[in-house]
Amino acid sequence: MIEARNILKYYDALRVLKGVNLDIARGEIVSIVGASGAGKTTLLQILGTLDKPEADKTSTLYIDGTDVLQLKDKALSKFRNQKLGFIFQFHQLLPEFTALENVCIPAFIAGKGKAESEAEAKKLLDYLGLSHRMDHKPGALSGGEQQRVAVARSLINKPAVIFADEPSGNLDTASAENLHKLFFKLRDEMGQTFVIVTHNEELADMADRKLVMSDGNILISDF
Repeated sequence: MIEARNILKYYDALRVLKGVNLDIARGEIVSIVGASGAGKTTLLQILGTLDKPEADKTSTLYIDGTDVLQLKDKALSKFRNQKLGFIFQFHQLLPEFTALENVCIPAFIAGKGKAESEAEAKKLLDYLGLSHRMDHKPGALSGGEQQRVAVARSLINKPAVIFADEPSGNLDTASAENLHKLFFKLRDEMGQTFVIVTHNEELADMADRKLVMSDGNILISDF
């Protein structure tokens, strides 16, 4: 599903990524751990096409068979919208919209009609146990509920890969545990591939594979 070769990233003289090579299989749940400054979030953002690596003729990044480093901006945005989903630590829900409306946004960006988008959003919210909360705005939802809305939003376009950056970092213990279990349920029932940056050792150890980053590269890959 993901094949990355010689991924480099510099910020002036600081070498954040030093030639990362990575393969992630379809349907695999992979966690990425490491100390602050190891390059975890930078790697996740590049894999998720939210940032670009250094231009280098030996660098490639294939996602679901497409070399995304060769895509122009418009094509890349379309690819990201259709193929990738994102879950962040702080939810990034729009406060002025309801849960249902927040979930629909990626579908609207993809050009889907309101009826189709809302039907899929309601289905996902029901699946995630939020059918009774879909008309509530984020401010009226608990942290765990907000994160489940964010999960539904990440799923609405049926992406091939979901990238999660500290997804349970802002949740209480019970909500974090429920979210972790949900990722595996989604993989088993919907077939998504997950790449998760986390400091939560329990979540990291639950993954099919744990990648340990240090000083801009993958130091250990536990199978």
